Amino acid sequence: MIFLDAAATTPVRREVLEAMWPYLTGEFGNPSSHHSLGESAAAALAAARSSVAAALGCRPGEVVFTSGGTEADNLAVKGIALARQAMDPSLNRVVISAVEHPAVEESARYLAKFHGFAVDVVPVDGNGLVTPGAFAAALQPGTAVASVMYANNEVGTVQPVAALADLARRRGIPFHTDAVQAAGWLPLDVRALGVDALSISGHKLGAPKGCGALYIRSRTSLEPLVHGGGQERGRRSGTSNVAGAVGLAAALALARARQDEEAGRVSALRDAFTAAVLAGVPGAELTGHPVHRLPSVASFCFPGTSGESVLLELERQGVVCSSGSACAAGSDEPSAVLTAMGIPAGVAQTAVRFSFDASVSAEDLDAAALAVAAAVAGVKGLANRR
Repeated sequence: MIFLDAAATTPVRREVLEAMWPYLTGEFGNPSSHHSLGESAAAALAAARSSVAAALGCRPGEVVFTSGGTEADNLAVKGIALARQAMDPSLNRVVISAVEHPAVEESARYLAKFHGFAVDVVPVDGNGLVTPGAFAAALQPGTAVASVMYANNEVGTVQPVAALADLARRRGIPFHTDAVQAAGWLPLDVRALGVDALSISGHKLGAPKGCGALYIRSRTSLEPLVHGGGQERGRRSGTSNVAGAVGLAAALALARARQDEEAGRVSALRDAFTAAVLAGVPGAELTGHPVHRLPSVASFCFPGTSGESVLLELERQGVVCSSGSACAAGSDEPSAVLTAMGIPAGVAQTAVRFSFDASVSAEDLDAAALAVAAAVAGVKGLANRR
């Protein structure tokens, strides 16, 4: 099997499992307990927090461990908006882009439905890019929080986050970015990016599912979504997942250690794969920005086919990929990301996304490109015979 669906999830790295193992076995204490087992767990949790903070360029106290990227996005968007609205009821608007992950989009829709917020959606261009001009136009008086993802999970377009965050900061608006796909590939220094909040998820980096983190800048007001024992400095209650925090820290450190080298290598492989697919499949269309894109994502539309049929044929040939966001699996609707980019709904339903982790090889992608050409030709041939 050639696994090309790393944007959905990645296998757990052995080094990460080894780092976690003690806290899944003998070191099983609750870090809130005041005895030796609890103190050992608390020390591991503190070390993991410091490690994640080092990767993000922030203070340990600005890191909130969560169950993953979805929770981190919810906590950032809802938590900041509700806290600011409580202080000033006139702050009742949320700005998001038209290509956000459902975790951000649905958080904004929740605020509109249950708390009276208006949701201002920033359009994107044909490459999926949010322009500073379009973003600035959306920042109206009364905006409580703005959220634009760092890199898109479907087409890989990388947004000018630092420029957008600067525009928000000049207006006194907290800025959040969903960096779930960017982590491991792009710089995450929150000071350089200028963001007030940033979300990451462990299972995109070689850690298990169920662990993530939110960076939240000091003195940024945040209403907790989960109440209880006051863990995470009162920002996210619940018994701490020590093993998950340790795993996230280990995965992030491993990715960071070779980030520049791997990003350059995988970018070159992605470009060669893209060229081979475009040469081998007449009419194929690359989606996303041609330059400002993740090293790890190549997404295409294959007009005249069904994306799902191409996926099934590719899996039969041993290539595993996806038709877009894993969070929309099973939906018959065209991708909202692609339609927001101006791609007709019928063409959007032909989309196939290939996404790689750092273990991908040139041999894998050469074989995959040949399989793509054969799969598309086979699907078109079957459609013509019908």
